[in-house]
Amino acid sequence: MDYDAWFRAAVQRVRAEGRYRVFANLAREVGAYPRARMRTAAGPRDVVIWCSNDYLGMGHHSAVLDAGCAALRAHGAGAGGTRNISGTTHLHVRLERALAELHGKPAALLMSSGYVANEAAISTIARLLPDCLILSDANNHASMIAGIRASGCEKQIFRHNDPAHLERLLAAQPASRAKLVAFEGVYSMDGDFGRAAEICTIARRHGALTYLDEVHAVGMYGPQGGGIAERDGLTDQVDVVQGTLGKALGAAGGYVAGPAAMIDALRSHAPGFIFTTSLPPATVAAALAAVEILRGPEGQALRARHQERAASLKSRLQGAGLPVIPSPSHIVPLLVGDPVRCRLLSDLLLERHGIYVQPINYPTVPRGTERLRLTPSPLHDDRLMDQLVAALVEVWQQLDLPERGSAWPSGGEPAHCLDRTVEGRLGIVDDAQHRLAGPGSIAGGDAVIDPGMQGKALLGRDQRAALQAEAHRQHRVDDRA
Repeated sequence: MDYDAWFRAAVQRVRAEGRYRVFANLAREVGAYPRARMRTAAGPRDVVIWCSNDYLGMGHHSAVLDAGCAALRAHGAGAGGTRNISGTTHLHVRLERALAELHGKPAALLMSSGYVANEAAISTIARLLPDCLILSDANNHASMIAGIRASGCEKQIFRHNDPAHLERLLAAQPASRAKLVAFEGVYSMDGDFGRAAEICTIARRHGALTYLDEVHAVGMYGPQGGGIAERDGLTDQVDVVQGTLGKALGAAGGYVAGPAAMIDALRSHAPGFIFTTSLPPATVAAALAAVEILRGPEGQALRARHQERAASLKSRLQGAGLPVIPSPSHIVPLLVGDPVRCRLLSDLLLERHGIYVQPINYPTVPRGTERLRLTPSPLHDDRLMDQLVAALVEVWQQLDLPERGSAWPSGGEPAHCLDRTVEGRLGIVDDAQHRLAGPGSIAGGDAVIDPGMQGKALLGRDQRAALQAEAHRQHRVDDRA
């Protein structure tokens, strides 16, 4: 067998769809953020980064750098082993205590990444409970889906941000059955908030545990940066919080926080935690410094400045007639709706204007909703914003992309964006999410998104049976959730 031919064909399919990914060769420079140096075939050039998840610039904060450098000199480059075998330093213990306090939980456990934290925690929690049913928001991140799949447990998918649908699914289950409801605080591609208060109330009413992914909210929301749960006064209602050290905290790694017994069980049973090298001491020390800063007055000031910057950019883009997807959070999605032109838009912004913003294509978002995902930081000033908007308008017009008036219906949502407000939106979503989730996941809707239409049309009840049958067949072949 020609193995390479199969791999080349797989890549060619991605190229043919215009969504082949090219990594930017960047060197961020301390003290210059959001500016960076980019290596190209023509030599290095200066660029401005508009798509980083280092939301607050903490990766370049002097106190964070000092803490990391001191730990590097004191403890060496690596941890030296797994957490169980010589890889636990006092820095790890201190950071876990700080994260538990941040989220109002008895305990926390560090993981090697946010992805691993979700995959390891969800799969292990559900697997340890008897006959556990996992109920998952349709827009949950791929790492959560991986954890659900790895658990081997039964799953049901509720429509995105639809507490009523969740309640119907829970009400159909025996009160004594173990149930885990998984959702997010901030959904990273559309920038909308999870309906945490309603979901927690419903979960408690039906005896279900709640699992909240706060990776895009930690450090960003709440008086101390504890995320959406802290902001909304729900700390005592969310059972498990998952977060990352690699976004607003500016470092790397992930974690979960929750009840002491549960965290101890994860420590003892989660393969993703047990069988991997511990985070380096320098990374842990840097993250600990970031947590301490963001819990205090400086963190409050950074969050206020950051929210103002995000609101200002949205206003400027909307004023220029560009199709900004409405978002209440710090994430600013700009709808393009075509993978080839999204890639070309990104390339032209970089080549002509030194503006780096990565195109977001399938499978990260559903087909037909390709976009630029802008993430302004407190360090993106008015001049940089004016330059971005002017460059976008120029390239947008050159590519003949639809402006807000032609791309959006009167209701204010993109015409070819998967409308999270449409009554009847189902758990059948594109491959990037819970792929063709199966007939048990779509009860109670009036219409479904047809994956073959790239999210551009709604299908009625008369086509549901056929789609359900195809979904069930695909689900057995390729269980993404």
